[in-house]
Amino acid sequence: MREYPSDRVDLRSDTVTQPTAAMRQAMMEAKVGDDVLGDDPTVQSLEQRVAEMFGKESGLFVASGTMSNAIALRTHTVPGDEIVCDRTAHIYRYEGGGFAALCGASIALVEGDKGLMTADQVASAIRKADGSGSHYPNGSLVCVENTANLGGGTCYDQSTLDAIAAVAKERGCGTHIDGARIFNASIATGVALPEMCQAYDSVSICFSKGLGAPVGSVLVGSAEFIAKAHRWRKMFGGGWRQAGLLAAAAHHALDHHVDRLEEDHLRANKLAVRLNTLEGFTVDMSTVQTNMVYVTCERPAAEVAAVLAEHGVDVFDISPTQIRVVIHLHITDEDVERFFSVMQTAF
Repeated sequence: MREYPSDRVDLRSDTVTQPTAAMRQAMMEAKVGDDVLGDDPTVQSLEQRVAEMFGKESGLFVASGTMSNAIALRTHTVPGDEIVCDRTAHIYRYEGGGFAALCGASIALVEGDKGLMTADQVASAIRKADGSGSHYPNGSLVCVENTANLGGGTCYDQSTLDAIAAVAKERGCGTHIDGARIFNASIATGVALPEMCQAYDSVSICFSKGLGAPVGSVLVGSAEFIAKAHRWRKMFGGGWRQAGLLAAAAHHALDHHVDRLEEDHLRANKLAVRLNTLEGFTVDMSTVQTNMVYVTCERPAAEVAAVLAEHGVDVFDISPTQIRVVIHLHITDEDVERFFSVMQTAF
């Protein structure tokens, strides 16, 4: 494991990274203030920098991607509204039912392909209270996830993203991108971030995954939207004080950890190709677009994960038949070789 040598190879997620020595130094040297009082210069510079990177007016630094999404959903909706997303979307599957508890909203699920929706599917899923005799909730927000985690790390093509946004606008809906791994999507597709997000009202960007920061996400949008979001951050308990220590880590990640994401993608692809040579294990190569490899196993996935753990390799079994392997900034070619060697010999 690069930076933090270990007797284990941790492939569970790109959230397991630790700050590099250089990142820790940047954190130690950060200029800080009270962010609740608007006095933290490092937070302010990060918010402005990220907003400009994505072609938006303003940004808001928050603790996590889940908090960023929750604030965005609550800012976009009122109780009784409905949110359209793919059935595997993180906001539906892995955020504790926050859309219901914090927003009072329902969800209209779309049966996408590998986590990716089409404009026609979104159009069919949007329901409006008007004209329904008050039977329907008011569909007011469309949320896409790029990359799509449960799709295998898949990426939207730009024409589909734009078409979904156009349909949403035609039907009077706001648009949000859950961009937990959006830098991976930009690197993989070659689409610049402002172009990718131009048609969307808000974007959530996470720094504690592929970019390797310890904590933090930034929500971007219009100045009016972020002003409203700031209030919801406070109400959700998200006001923080000398957060510049964490913002400095995100700054360092932007400076040093974006372009190198391509290395993760290449390692994931090479590993997936090799796994397809093993009897009893298959990978749908069409899903291996970024840093994730979803491996279908003939034997129970939990058993596979347990055997790997006995050999010092950690992965997640994400269904009864699949394990997930995630490449990140600490994983080296030697780590990948060790994982494949265990797969060869242990099964």
